[in-house]
Amino acid sequence: MDPNRIRVMIVDDHEVVRAGVAAVLARESSMTVVAEASNGADAIRLYRQHTPDVTLLDLTMPGMDGVATMQAIRSEFPRARFIMLTVHSGDEDVHRALDAGAQGYLLKTASRTELVDTVRAVHAGMRRLSREAAERMDEYPVGAHLTPREIEVLRLLSRGLTNNEIAAELHVSGTTAKWFVKNILEKLGVNDRTAAVTTALARGILHCD
Repeated sequence: MDPNRIRVMIVDDHEVVRAGVAAVLARESSMTVVAEASNGADAIRLYRQHTPDVTLLDLTMPGMDGVATMQAIRSEFPRARFIMLTVHSGDEDVHRALDAGAQGYLLKTASRTELVDTVRAVHAGMRRLSREAAERMDEYPVGAHLTPREIEVLRLLSRGLTNNEIAAELHVSGTTAKWFVKNILEKLGVNDRTAAVTTALARGILHCD
């Protein structure tokens, strides 16, 4: 194997996506795909075996998601380089991936040129975000992030629970539940529960099951 080639691993639970990305990279004489994985556990095992230069990683996968997979690999290989390749462009998704150590963030609608250029850039130690991801990060300040507890309340809101039902679910008072809901609406800049859930889905705070 040519030592000058960029060695890439592709991690995605959809075989068609893996095949498509592999086909794009196969056209590049400076790159080679050394491994493909369909889940987090296989990705960790194959990373240990091949130690690729760059890993293209899906954000949402059954079981261990992309962020958890990346964190597990980086705990053993701190210099590992990752590009999130996903359908999600919400600012929370991007922040979560970058905070966990991703150097790149691309949407699956990216062009062949954008994909190849991002692999080269990340391999060279640079950070690359898709235009959509960069715009969403600029749109929402870090201070607008919800706490883990608020996200838990938001998930209950998405199920249509009332304040009293949320209080019972979380073993808190009705007043506390009402306070959480008020904070969530204020942080998301909306006036009602339906808008809160819609905004949370758009920003990647919540995902459709």
